[in-house]
Amino acid sequence: MLTNWWHDAVVYQIYPRSFCDSNNDGIGDLQGIISKLDYLQNLGINVIWLSPVYRSPMDDNGYDISDYQDIAPEFGTMADMLQLLDEAKYRGIRIIMDLVVNHTSDEHPWFVAAQSSIDNPYRDYYVWRKPNADGTPPDDQGSLFGGSAWQYDEQSGEYYYHLFSKRQPDLNWENPAVHQAVFDMMNWWIDKGIGGFRLDVIDLIGKEIDKGITGNGPNLHPLLQKMSQSTFGDKSLLTVGETWGATPEIAKLFSAEQRNELSMVFQFEHITLTWGNGDKWQPIDFNLPALKQVLTKWQVELENEGWNSLFWNNHDLPRIVSKYGDEGQYRVKSAKMLATTLHFMKGTPYIYQGEEIGMTNVAFDSIDDYRDIETLNFYHERTANGVSEETMLAAVHENSRDNARTPMQWDSSDYAGFSTSQPWIKVNPNYPEINVDEALHDTQSIFYHYQRLIELRRAFPLIVGGRFVPLLEQHEQVFAYIREDDHQQIVVMNNFSDQTVEIILPDALAHCGLETLINNYEPHVQFTNKLLLQPYESFAALIV
Repeated sequence: MLTNWWHDAVVYQIYPRSFCDSNNDGIGDLQGIISKLDYLQNLGINVIWLSPVYRSPMDDNGYDISDYQDIAPEFGTMADMLQLLDEAKYRGIRIIMDLVVNHTSDEHPWFVAAQSSIDNPYRDYYVWRKPNADGTPPDDQGSLFGGSAWQYDEQSGEYYYHLFSKRQPDLNWENPAVHQAVFDMMNWWIDKGIGGFRLDVIDLIGKEIDKGITGNGPNLHPLLQKMSQSTFGDKSLLTVGETWGATPEIAKLFSAEQRNELSMVFQFEHITLTWGNGDKWQPIDFNLPALKQVLTKWQVELENEGWNSLFWNNHDLPRIVSKYGDEGQYRVKSAKMLATTLHFMKGTPYIYQGEEIGMTNVAFDSIDDYRDIETLNFYHERTANGVSEETMLAAVHENSRDNARTPMQWDSSDYAGFSTSQPWIKVNPNYPEINVDEALHDTQSIFYHYQRLIELRRAFPLIVGGRFVPLLEQHEQVFAYIREDDHQQIVVMNNFSDQTVEIILPDALAHCGLETLINNYEPHVQFTNKLLLQPYESFAALIV
């Protein structure tokens, strides 16, 4: 029995810096978001996941927070934030705050105090270790952004731990005072009327550093249960954890209702399939059977326990039409196909800004045009170690986080209507052809396909709660499945290739009548024993 409002919600992620600039300083802001709420209401979403807008020195574009209870001046003021909450609520849209509690900025008052003296009460809010006898770091753990995870502090003669940038020191979750400070802050935001939290790298807070355990440490779930009990647990809020190391069994620990932890998690097994040996900077070719196997596994194993988040894109990932689709001749067809594939599965769908108009990856000519700290660090580290600049730039074009961070393309005017000033990062040069204005004036656009998918999710309870039955599991080019309950069946067919494909249908489907719900070519009205799918053809239909 599905009882929570977020089971049939559709979430839209906004990366504020790149969404809409209202004051023309080249940086997106809260008033820019407010100005586009009618557009989002028209799309049909009812939740916004807002990437961090807290005060921050922006070493990692806001994921390095220096004050959890203030707004970064480039984004606006707390009054703007409260206006956004009110204006969104008026339109039936809830705001999910993106919250980073694994680490803070090195400019956070807690860390400034911790750094001031070994005896300071805030010292134990962070993780400090003495150097080895020869002055080297305590161990050889590496930062996820490259280099050592230990940074030497000249003033105290000790090292502090940072899994990300050296300007993002990790909080010490073994200290109960940290728990209380974080929970008080979360309750402060809940009292402001937010709809929940997206919890950044939350699977890292249970780490045991001296044992080299970072993700899914033994203390993780007790900490999350304490967090839930102290903050959102008795409230009707959506909570989603970013968990790079999750398996279906681990996801159930996070999201099974009786465990009182989170609503759902983001897992990334389907994302890392194109990473060679788990390294995003060594991209490998897309393999559809592997993708089907992963997505089917998650659908089946979380069918009756836990809950899936459904996503292709976010602020850290390449544009899906460039990754699994065709950004050229079949951009519109393949973008619609990818949307249909995702939105008919069981779980809560997430749309990343620009996905609904088929925005693509960007291939800047020079590394100097990139802004992402992870991209720049790894580019310079790898090229210094002998990897050619051409090889690294090709990897950057494919997997850099900046692919998702170029400005939202609103129209064909200068800077894509994002701003009237030079944006903080260059606009994708294809904005004159790919933009919201074009999409809204074309009744066959990707935008209206997403709008229809959202309408269908609300119209057919079986899309939200029905069973997932895989079809044609070994097929090299087609991802097909059935969604069913005790009353209806919907068949979903998706050709992931640029070839016309003939498939032999299972006997149970042959000669069934069809009532098309959504499609990107001419509708099929009845199955025979064979089905011909055009390049990137996709449809969902009621079996009648």
